[in-house]
Amino acid sequence: MGFLASIFFGFAPMLAFAWFVYLLDRYEKEPKILLGVVFVWGALVAAGFAFIVNTTLGMGVYVVTNSEAITEFATGSLIAPPVEEILKGLAVLVVFFIFRKEFDSVLDGIVYAGIVALGFAATENTYYIYNYGYLEEGWAGLFTLTFVRVILVGWQHPFYTAFFGIGLATARLNRSIWVKLLAPTLGLFIGIVFHSLHNTLATVLDGLGGLIGGTLFDWGGWFFMFLVILWAIRDVQKRVQTYLRADVQAGIITPRQYRTACSSWAQAWARTAALFSGQHRDTVRFYQLCGELAHKKYQYAHFGDEGGNLKIINQTEAELAQLSPRARS
Repeated sequence: MGFLASIFFGFAPMLAFAWFVYLLDRYEKEPKILLGVVFVWGALVAAGFAFIVNTTLGMGVYVVTNSEAITEFATGSLIAPPVEEILKGLAVLVVFFIFRKEFDSVLDGIVYAGIVALGFAATENTYYIYNYGYLEEGWAGLFTLTFVRVILVGWQHPFYTAFFGIGLATARLNRSIWVKLLAPTLGLFIGIVFHSLHNTLATVLDGLGGLIGGTLFDWGGWFFMFLVILWAIRDVQKRVQTYLRADVQAGIITPRQYRTACSSWAQAWARTAALFSGQHRDTVRFYQLCGELAHKKYQYAHFGDEGGNLKIINQTEAELAQLSPRARS
């Protein structure tokens, strides 16, 4: 029973967090299937291989030093951060190369990185809650570890991996070969550094003061990332406002639909109203396409016809024209 409860408290909150991250992309949501795949990658592939590599290298450190303290410090601060960030980052990298047309903005980089990291966190949380909570102190320990892993440090893995997602998005949206090479590398390095700092503080600091200090450090970083996300959402909104104006003038979408497309709240209201009029599917598809069209027009304006942008633009505008009479605004 304790193991099943550990799985529930390990995965259920992280799935809820993943849904929240999915909802952050207000103007052009990523495919649920692809997000589900990266979550599973984080939970099974990244977490599984990280456990094997961290354990193996940690045993190597112990054999050399014969010191539990040194082994704990080396594993937590020097081994685990790069191993885990690289394994999580691989899923984002695959999306970046294979599903490039889905990687359109900094917000997309944060979303994919956050989802894979939450999958990793779900498995890691289950392990900690069961082994260091339930097995050591029973149900009281289980609930205590759940509070720590979900409330106090629940967003740590998405925070670290988000930097790599931002780096890849920056590379995607820049012509400079140096930026394309350095931005992802720098993003991965920053994520590793923050990961290492968190683990080091958890090892060095002790007692209530250490818990408070570590929590303030983590939450300060998360607040910074929240501000970055707000900026990224606003950046996407500006693209929609800028690149859909021509479609209003061309009669592809109506002025009222344009105003709705430019507001996440208006879109939410339109989708809700469409539930009661039989237009929900067309309305959801219509505003999803509005976001995709704005991104492709931005890419065409800045990078030309890479990846067949013009063809995608023409196809999207044709579908929008068909959906427009059936979409709520």
